[in-house]
Amino acid sequence: MSKQIFVNLPVKDLDRSKAFFGALGFSFNPQYTDAKAACMVVSDTIYVMLLTEPFFQGFTHKPVADANAVTEVLVCLSCDSRAELEGLVAKAVAAGGKAPRAPQDHGFMVQHGFEDPDGHIWELVYMVGEPPAQS
Repeated sequence: MSKQIFVNLPVKDLDRSKAFFGALGFSFNPQYTDAKAACMVVSDTIYVMLLTEPFFQGFTHKPVADANAVTEVLVCLSCDSRAELEGLVAKAVAAGGKAPRAPQDHGFMVQHGFEDPDGHIWELVYMVGEPPAQS
């Protein structure tokens, strides 16, 4: 059986976050979505739980990071093509996100990304070929 990953992210406005990620083409599993949380489907084994900040706070005694002020995590997704990578960044910007830096072409890999409305950083990579050999 394949392992699944559930990335949990705090959000200030759940409806805004659902609209943002819906504009990027992601769907939500209604079975695990309510007024406090939304289960965003990335793939058959990857899910992002968008949790309202008060609900998220119930899972930890530590303060919840403000992702607009500090970076608590970098979420990285692979893309099947450079066009998919560039398209996701364009959709994110059009939906209210930001592209804080220019794309990086490393030869074997193209990297770009965006910040969602809550400031979480989403890195996107397209693997063009094999990475350089390690010595």
